[in-house]
Amino acid sequence: MSCPVETRATAAASTAETPAAETPAVALPNAAHAGATMPQVGFGVFQVPDAETTRAVGHALEAGYRSVDTAAVYGNEAGVGRALAESGLARDDLFVTSKLWTDSMARDAVRPALERSLELLGLDALDLYLIHWPAPGRGQYVTAWEGLIEAREAGLVREIGVSNFQPAHLDALVAATGVRPVVNQVELHPALQQRELRAHHAGLGIVTEAWSPLAQGAVLDAAPVTDAARAHGVSAAQVVLRWHLQHGTVVIPKSVTPARIASNLDVLGFELTAEQVAAIDALDRDGRTGPHPDRFDG
Repeated sequence: MSCPVETRATAAASTAETPAAETPAVALPNAAHAGATMPQVGFGVFQVPDAETTRAVGHALEAGYRSVDTAAVYGNEAGVGRALAESGLARDDLFVTSKLWTDSMARDAVRPALERSLELLGLDALDLYLIHWPAPGRGQYVTAWEGLIEAREAGLVREIGVSNFQPAHLDALVAATGVRPVVNQVELHPALQQRELRAHHAGLGIVTEAWSPLAQGAVLDAAPVTDAARAHGVSAAQVVLRWHLQHGTVVIPKSVTPARIASNLDVLGFELTAEQVAAIDALDRDGRTGPHPDRFDG
């Protein structure tokens, strides 16, 4: 089931000569703020060293990205913050996400961890803050969620969500607090389509966001992908990202190469046919590349 998508124009930096890009935005049904949306294509910085992050994020912002996804454990929030400060973009034109690591899930540890992230990013508030992993063996994800709710009420973050949560984890949050996450960011790509989880999201009004949307390149040589790329005159990566968009998924592709950064955003000028989408759908094979959320405690 797709999420509602609308198109919004994003302002280019006042110092940039590139034209403003039109990027799709996804509505957040569970948002605390009426009418809230987030860009459907964002820029991820997982495994980018802090020293390289400022340059990479700077290229992304110049290319037209307005959403940046980082995390405390990535160790590059300061690099993201420098790029945001140097961009010349108004704060309202940016959507910044960070994540709470598993060592800060105790009730009294959430706010200090968030405040540290804000300090490194040079921001007064985040647009979205996520619990990075449920870490079920620690038994703290519900308590951590209560801490995120308090942080939202204190104005330190506009919206709150989770990452790598399974249906049972999501249900536990809602049962304990009555507050539904706006987003669940999970590993998702043609080789791991998480259909049961996505259906659970749809029932709860949770937006699905994909990390590793390109499966670290593992699906780019698949025939349905390369055939569609030839048909549309685009790259295999662009085909996979377009497949995500047509399913209503938010994506955060990562690259440090300027040309690839721009290419990953240039996915709005073509549309996959229903047959091409179905062929890519058939690549699902439980091809998980990261840890399973039920067995990872950080």
